[in-house]
Amino acid sequence: MVQYLTLAAILFSIGLFGVITRRNTIGILMSLELMFNAANINLVTFNKFIAPETLTGQMFAIFVVVVAAAEATVGLAIVLLVYRNWRGISTDNFSILKW
Repeated sequence: MVQYLTLAAILFSIGLFGVITRRNTIGILMSLELMFNAANINLVTFNKFIAPETLTGQMFAIFVVVVAAAEATVGLAIVLLVYRNWRGISTDNFSILKW
């Protein structure tokens, strides 16, 4: 169990570092996906050791995968919109979207 939690903590830390330090939008979206995968590992691990007869952790992990797919779709649509209008995908261009 400790190995899975350590792996999830490392993945989440790498993802958090990527979200904080990246200026490229694609890199930020990839880092968010790493954080979602770390959460999925935690959900499945805790379910296996707390209530192994139920599939609650796996169901929540599938829900997180669905939410991550929707996030990637909307995020990539916004990235394409920003690139088409300003010829770059730096996060500095996103302040224009609030108008």
